[in-house]
Amino acid sequence: MKTIAFYHNKGGVGKTTASINLAAALRQMNYRVLLIDLDAQANATFATGLVKFQFDEEDDIKARNISHLLESSEFHFIPEIVRQSQYFNDPELDIIPAHVDLIEKQDKLTKYTATRIRLNNKLKLVDDRYDFVIIDAPPSRDVYAQVALITADYLIIPSDLKPFANQGLPTVQQFVKEEINETRQSMGKNNLKVLGILPSKVSTNSKYLDYVLPRQKNAVIEQYGIPILDSMVFERVALSNCLNKTLQVGDMLYPDPKSIFKFDSNSDSAKEFIKLANEVLKKVEVS
Repeated sequence: MKTIAFYHNKGGVGKTTASINLAAALRQMNYRVLLIDLDAQANATFATGLVKFQFDEEDDIKARNISHLLESSEFHFIPEIVRQSQYFNDPELDIIPAHVDLIEKQDKLTKYTATRIRLNNKLKLVDDRYDFVIIDAPPSRDVYAQVALITADYLIIPSDLKPFANQGLPTVQQFVKEEINETRQSMGKNNLKVLGILPSKVSTNSKYLDYVLPRQKNAVIEQYGIPILDSMVFERVALSNCLNKTLQVGDMLYPDPKSIFKFDSNSDSAKEFIKLANEVLKKVEVS
């Protein structure tokens, strides 16, 4: 079982879009995939079709989500919390959802050192069930980000390569070096391996691709010393539309998001995520 976290402390860089569609791509390739949402914004939970309710009393996620895995070492294990995505992909994914009440629970969870290793320990109990675990981490340095990076084997850093995102890279490096790897070493785990920066939200404008993008890539490599993946996630209409689909049921309009493969398996975006999946498979040495 290989565990990959998507993390950047800068929001709005396409982290959730990349993580859920990589998970979908690996599932298309018949790998057994678990997607874990550790972001209180619950964007991955929403994007995989689990938020179908209109009213608070219909909310079935609040009583069964990632926070319950982190609260105790003795209760709430993955088979009790996991659920399948809803009309998101074919085949569907297993999901550990997040909920907005993660914000309220943060102070309590932060107090206990054991919180940070519980997900790691509980994943060990199901390592024969999954080939890949994909973690959508929050754009912060809070306890949920710590859990994600302590648990993961590998890190992918999505970035639009713009100045604000680039300026956040030293913070990511410092976070991994000073907080994450020290904890991992105390657990007997190897240091977190950075697979690279994933260029995301990349413009398809030819002048940008020919002149600006190469300079942005070189600047990142020279200034921060972080490798850049060959794969890229481009800004495309299909990729935007697949997550914004809705479903009319009577008078109600429900969100009906799809993976890029469920939405249009022949699209350029679908091909780009298959390319990303193949690059990841090679880097983590999976045949």
